[in-house]
Amino acid sequence: MPLASPHTYRNALRGILSKTVILSGLIAAIYSVQASEVSDISKLMRNGQYADALVKTDAVLAKHPRDAQMRFVKGLILAEQNKSAEAIAIFSKLTEDFPDLPEPYNNLAVLYAANGQYDKARTTLDMAIRTNPTYATALENLGDIYAKLASQAYDKALQIDPGSNVPQPKLTLVRTLSGNITGGTIPKLASANTASNKPSTPAAPVVPPTTTTTTTTTPTPTPAPEIKPKPEPKPEPKPEPAAPVEKPKPVEKPVEKPTPKPAEKPADKPVGKPVEKPAEKPSKADKAAEKADKASAKAAESAREEKDKTAVLAAVNNWAKAWSDLDVKSYLAAYGSDFQTPKGETRKEWADERRARIEEKGHITVKVEAPQIAIKNDTATVRFRQIYNSNRLTVNSRKTLILTKQGNKWLIKQERSGG
Repeated sequence: MPLASPHTYRNALRGILSKTVILSGLIAAIYSVQASEVSDISKLMRNGQYADALVKTDAVLAKHPRDAQMRFVKGLILAEQNKSAEAIAIFSKLTEDFPDLPEPYNNLAVLYAANGQYDKARTTLDMAIRTNPTYATALENLGDIYAKLASQAYDKALQIDPGSNVPQPKLTLVRTLSGNITGGTIPKLASANTASNKPSTPAAPVVPPTTTTTTTTTPTPTPAPEIKPKPEPKPEPKPEPAAPVEKPKPVEKPVEKPTPKPAEKPADKPVGKPVEKPAEKPSKADKAAEKADKASAKAAESAREEKDKTAVLAAVNNWAKAWSDLDVKSYLAAYGSDFQTPKGETRKEWADERRARIEEKGHITVKVEAPQIAIKNDTATVRFRQIYNSNRLTVNSRKTLILTKQGNKWLIKQERSGG
């Protein structure tokens, strides 16, 4: 009888790996404990009486030391008691003795993550998924691990180059795992920073208008008036008066052409087109941030895909369960309004025929085995082996369901036998 851990691990990944760990599928155990003992231990765990539950578990293991179920329960109890090292030892030994069970790998990964050992947690989750590719809990945990590793990469990038000019909006978006996923420097900010550092481009020489030539041109010099030299002084005290100064004939001023403004010295302003400042090479922090962006985007996309696959698989299992329970209402509700009836009959005719065939059976069991899920946009294709058993018929065959997402539900659009 499978047991579920009553509490999620308290310190796992600071809350992001707070997944409920479920004990299921442990049929490979060499020994099987009595249902009453399992029930008693389960009740103690639900009530938080872990010390008493551990005593009972040890008593069972004293009689059956290789019982996988009881060893797994003991690992859960030790984890709830925050005895991480002992719980890790239990789950590690279970993975060695029962390598085909995914649950011990998953719990071992959660404990590694709680201790900050994310690389070991990722490797261990890969092992869990390898044993069961549709193990939803391990897939979700793996997505969280990748997101945490991406966040750590950003923190490390900032430690390597804390003075790097990484725009604050990009850092915020990274921490929320959305937004700018191209990495590097935001182009608009880069162009603005480069422009502020460039020297000003000098204006081309300007020919001033003729109305302002008096202020921008140098006039042709007028010859100085000719002055006769003074005669040699005579002994007498009275000097002779100077000869009158002749007025020079006015020189006709030629029409002045505008003189171009002289070019300034290169030291003041560069002449011609300035050489553009070469683009700065990305810093270590930019490169690390770009890698982290890509990793976080990949992790987010993977997490979304696995979330959809989990929802699709749940819809298929609920469909099979309603069929097995002879719950016709829930069974028919699993089909969408756009369901393509197999013989082209109306939806009502098909539904009436299915109701009659299900209700006439004394009992039905329908199992979904080895499902393979492929999702494109809002359409999912699920191929699996359907094991059908009733009081009249037993069939083991391939089945394909095509589901579409309508609102927040995945509903069957097409159903056919075979691959």
